[in-house]
Amino acid sequence: MRRRKFITLLGGAAVSWPLAVRAQQSAMPVVGFVNAGSPDASLVAGFRKGLNETGYVEGQNVTVEYHWLEGQFDRLPVLMADLAHRRLAVIATPAGNLASQAAKAATTTIPIVFSVGEDPVKLGLVDSLARPGGNATGLNVFNVEVSTKRLGFLHELVPKAIRVAVLVNPANAQVAETALRNILEAARVLGLQTHVFNASTSHEIEEAFAALAREQSDALFVTTDIFFISRRVQIVTLAAHYRIPASHSTREAVEVGGLMSYAADRVDAYRQVGVYTGQILKGAKPADLPVLQSTKFEFVINAQTARLLGIEVPNSIQLLADEVIE
Repeated sequence: MRRRKFITLLGGAAVSWPLAVRAQQSAMPVVGFVNAGSPDASLVAGFRKGLNETGYVEGQNVTVEYHWLEGQFDRLPVLMADLAHRRLAVIATPAGNLASQAAKAATTTIPIVFSVGEDPVKLGLVDSLARPGGNATGLNVFNVEVSTKRLGFLHELVPKAIRVAVLVNPANAQVAETALRNILEAARVLGLQTHVFNASTSHEIEEAFAALAREQSDALFVTTDIFFISRRVQIVTLAAHYRIPASHSTREAVEVGGLMSYAADRVDAYRQVGVYTGQILKGAKPADLPVLQSTKFEFVINAQTARLLGIEVPNSIQLLADEVIE
């Protein structure tokens, strides 16, 4: 099957290094990596690859502090204030509007490398895409536009599904509100009925699935959210248990049994954040590094899951897909 290369959604990280270790490595520049989700080895590998491409090797000439927040967005202000107080060399916030904005609010001097799903100008992160002008730069992966198209693909894949459940995370309020506004409008245009379910914890995800089953939803649209991405195995397992076709925001969810996804390549996005981080460590200024924009995206279908759900994937849809996992 064909596969395209593309830029993905980035995330942040959180592991506190012992003070003794930090003291030993004080001669090295320190990068604060902040992700609101759960630890993910593939994303860390992508970030490290980007650093390596610019001549930086973790533990040799750069130290990286990983901060994984497990969906606890309320920890961001205090964490960013601490990173800013310690004057780190760079703050990297892959995959997170809120993390990027919290970093920007905490410092106007420490360089920030972000990956966000909306226009970073509207988010207040940069003056313009071509000339960021301040202490932040990074990538825009167009979550809103991608989500609208993803709903269209779900509708084509399951045309008889009229009642669509939409899972949102109210703890990530800004992203949830924007996503919901656009998804509800896209559903209206497609003639779909929607029912919104909120979940900010693993237990609430279970409750949401029980509720959408009672409501007899025909399909599920999981909004793009770093917490949902980190809980993809749980969500895919519950979707299989309740036999509900679900659309996901990452190919990783499809690889573990989800029905379909349409998104950018997250690992490559983290790699690009690593590249920009390395360039800044070498002396580049964020103000001079243009914000990159994702232009290539990937539509992935799990054929085995489709068969288990009794869904016949039309040839026209298979031809549109970048990959069909058997």
